Amino acid sequence: MKQERFLRASLNNSNFILFAVVFIVFGTITPRFLSLDSFQGILSNASYIGIIAVGMSFVLLTGGIDLSVGSNMYLSGVVVSVLLQNFHFPIWLALIAGLLTGLLFGLVNAFAIVKIGMLPFIVTLSTMVAGRGIALLATQSQSVGFPASVTSMATGNLFGFIPVPIAIFLLVVLVGHLLLVRTPAGRQLYAVGFSSESAKKAGIRTDRLIFGTYLISGVCAALGGFVSIAQVGEMNARYGSGEEFNAIAAAVLGGASLFGGVGTIFPGALIGTIMLQMIQAGLVFAGVDLYIQPIVKALIIYFALLVDSFRIGQLERLNRRNIIPTD
Repeated sequence: MKQERFLRASLNNSNFILFAVVFIVFGTITPRFLSLDSFQGILSNASYIGIIAVGMSFVLLTGGIDLSVGSNMYLSGVVVSVLLQNFHFPIWLALIAGLLTGLLFGLVNAFAIVKIGMLPFIVTLSTMVAGRGIALLATQSQSVGFPASVTSMATGNLFGFIPVPIAIFLLVVLVGHLLLVRTPAGRQLYAVGFSSESAKKAGIRTDRLIFGTYLISGVCAALGGFVSIAQVGEMNARYGSGEEFNAIAAAVLGGASLFGGVGTIFPGALIGTIMLQMIQAGLVFAGVDLYIQPIVKALIIYFALLVDSFRIGQLERLNRRNIIPTD
């Protein structure tokens, strides 16, 4: 019985265990990794992916997926740039327009998935390609710049000591966490992900909930894109490419399941995002060859996915073993 409790606790906290392993390994290899400046840099660089991972976590909870977030970042950024540079909109109004662009992405995805009944993978893959195509057409594949008023936001501090990107990230984590654990709709998402049919029979409006998750993902992608823009200062034709996989990886590293019904925003998505950036920073500090870094990073993420699959299988086996048969 003690062994079973230990196994169950280990499986339920596999993300914390993996986080500790990554932290200890890179801290041992390179002591600079353990410095306060290093950790602040990791958290700042992780902020935009973390915001996107929060939205992705909502989608993954329902058993869906959103591959369009990278293109969403790009097109939303183009909208913000055009309004700022060509029409001289104030930053707050241009940002709202960018967020509405992200919301439109989510609306298109949600309508096709919920109302038409198409597969999330196919729908979001299509909007990923279409969104990037529209952005490339609008920019003619040229780099897009942003005024100093935008880039200065990345170097500003809230309350004098919290960098703005980190503050936005933590605020999104807080709001997402409260939505999941403090609202009926948030708690019902777990039931939808576990079994959509059973949730329907229980009277849960599954279509409305799934619809809402793609809207949240769309807005988070646009906001994450804006935070990234403030940090890098410009976008090129490759901007946002592959970020959908980073967001999915961050959510899964934090304990979310690709099978749906499992995952948290806090601490899950927060830990997963930091862990993903820790891996990236640790490889740099350790002096790993630039061309080898993506391979090592991919292997670590692949291992995390294997752990996730093993964890789900073992927990299901333990739960079946504990079911008491009735006559």
